[in-house]
Amino acid sequence: MTADNGDTRLNKFISETGICSRREADRLIEQGLVRVNGEVAGMGVRVSDADDITVRGKPLRAKPRAVYLVYNKPIGITCTTDRAIPDNIVDAVNYPARIFPIGRLDKPSCGLILLTNDGDIVNKILRAGNAHEKEYIVSMDKPITDDFVAKMAAGVPILETVTKPCKVRKIGPRTINIILTQGLNRQIRRMAEYLDYRVTSLKRVRIMNIRLGNLKPGEWRYVSEDELQLINRMIAGSSKTEEASVLAQPRAARKGPRKPAAQGQRRPANGERQKPKDSEQKSGTGRHKRREGSEGSKPGGSRIERWKAPSSGRGKKA
Repeated sequence: MTADNGDTRLNKFISETGICSRREADRLIEQGLVRVNGEVAGMGVRVSDADDITVRGKPLRAKPRAVYLVYNKPIGITCTTDRAIPDNIVDAVNYPARIFPIGRLDKPSCGLILLTNDGDIVNKILRAGNAHEKEYIVSMDKPITDDFVAKMAAGVPILETVTKPCKVRKIGPRTINIILTQGLNRQIRRMAEYLDYRVTSLKRVRIMNIRLGNLKPGEWRYVSEDELQLINRMIAGSSKTEEASVLAQPRAARKGPRKPAAQGQRRPANGERQKPKDSEQKSGTGRHKRREGSEGSKPGGSRIERWKAPSSGRGKKA
């Protein structure tokens, strides 16, 4: 049996597979229900991925090590994991383990995209309510005016909503730098089209604290430990559920005339709260009842830990 030769305490190793907490793992070990390489394990044993570990006679599989890649997507690559689609991003990156993109870039767009096997970080970065910044360099088909910059920054009506205010600055006669905190479908292109402009090139250069840097099109690198630690701090209070996206959605415009109030009922004036029905007061089902089971923006959640970048920090697509 491997004892004190591994790199992880047995109880921690068990809990990291997700089957139980570390305290529950201690109980399993104390009860003699855990074996390492065929022998009953004692408290304090250290193990590694090479050890054969069973709990109640069933093999324990270690969770795959979390992987985080920064990829410079070339124009023409499709952000899909469906390998039946030509020029898909999985084949383009050609990484030996299963990974998937965080968000997407249109086929005609290029630049930074993150890939990982960590589903929790995907949710926390993508949810609109978490307001994580994404920065782009965008060129247009005609000269940029101050009016165009102001309107793009203030918000543009697209997809039955109005885009959130964003940071826009002119960096060339036909080029802008734009920083978004939401990710509507083809958002920048649609915003430009609404203002009678057409995007001729779009390149993403930053997601949160991760920058594209000097990566050439088609190249990828590992996210550094420093970058990962900062992401951890930035997403610490992020929601990982759909609620963040729901809360971030602007209220849809009212369609059709308002329904008339019931006979004898007075419609509340602006700013006046409507008195809840008696049945709601008694049962506690009014509008302010606390939602049960909602994760919302609960701080904490799972964090990205215990990851070290391999020595081969950069690769190129096959």
